[in-house]
Amino acid sequence: MAAVIDTTAPPIGGARKAARSAPGNRKGYWRRVVLLIAAIYFLGPFLAAFWFTIHDGAGVNLGAYTRILAAGGFSSVITTSLLLGLIAVVVTLLLMVPTMLLVQLRIPAARPVVELLSLLPLVIPPVALVVGVRDVLSWGNNSDYVQISDIFTALQNQQLPLILACVYVVLALPFTYRALDAGIRGSNIEVLVEAALNLGAGWATVLRRVVLPALRTSILNAGFLTFALVMGEYTVAKILIFRTFPVWLAQSANTDGRMQVALSLLSLVLTWLILFAVVWIAGRSRKAQR
Repeated sequence: MAAVIDTTAPPIGGARKAARSAPGNRKGYWRRVVLLIAAIYFLGPFLAAFWFTIHDGAGVNLGAYTRILAAGGFSSVITTSLLLGLIAVVVTLLLMVPTMLLVQLRIPAARPVVELLSLLPLVIPPVALVVGVRDVLSWGNNSDYVQISDIFTALQNQQLPLILACVYVVLALPFTYRALDAGIRGSNIEVLVEAALNLGAGWATVLRRVVLPALRTSILNAGFLTFALVMGEYTVAKILIFRTFPVWLAQSANTDGRMQVALSLLSLVLTWLILFAVVWIAGRSRKAQR
C-alpha cells in the first residue's frame, strides 16, 4: 500500500518559525521589553541611591544606616508623623465612610454636592490653604475668650500638632472619596444592605458584617493613600513651623547627606511594604468572597 504524503503541510522548521513570528508572540516580546525599560527607569535611581549610601572612598560602609537611630530628633519626629498619620486615617474614614453610605443609600441627590466638596482640595493650592489656616490660628491665639485660646494652643502643641492632622484630612478628601466611591459602585451595596435588612438584621449588624467586609479593599486603599500623604507632606508643616519627619529629613541634608538619602530610601521601602500589605489583604478578601 502506497503511503499518502500531505504535501501541503509546512516543514517542521517552517512551523517553528511561523510560531515565533505569530502576532501573540510579538506582543509578548514587546511587553517584556516595555517591562524591562520600566524596571530600569524605576529601579535604576533607587539602586544608584542605595549604592551612594553604602559606598564611600574606602569601600562598602553601612554607617549611613546605623547612624539613623542615633540621629538627633529622629525618634521624636518619626513618632509625631506616625501618630499624625494614624489620626488622619481614622478621622478621614470616620468622616467619609458614613457620608458615602448615607449618600448612596438614602440621599443619592446629594452626590454631586459631596463630590464637589471632596474635590475642592485639588483646586485650592496647599499654600493658599495653609495661609488661611495660619490666619485662623492667629485669630484663635489672640482671642479674648480663654476657652478658645486654650483650644487653639492645644491644636498647636509641638509634640503632637493636631492642626496638621485636620489639614491632612482635608487634603486627603479627594483620594478617599475616589477610593470609597469606586468600592461602593462596584459592590452593589444597595442589594446587600436590602437583603440583610429583609433577613432581620439591624443596622449595626449590617454595617459590621455586610458593609465593612464588602468595602474592605476600598477602605484599605483610602487609608493607605491618606497615610502616604501624611508621611510625605512637607509644605504645610514647614509653613506652620512644625517639625515632622519630612521637614526633619530636609533639614538633615545640611549635616549628613548620605544619611538623608538612606532615610529617604527607608521611607520609600516602608511605603512599598504597606502597599504590598494592602494588595495582599485585598487579594485574600477577593478569594474569600469567591
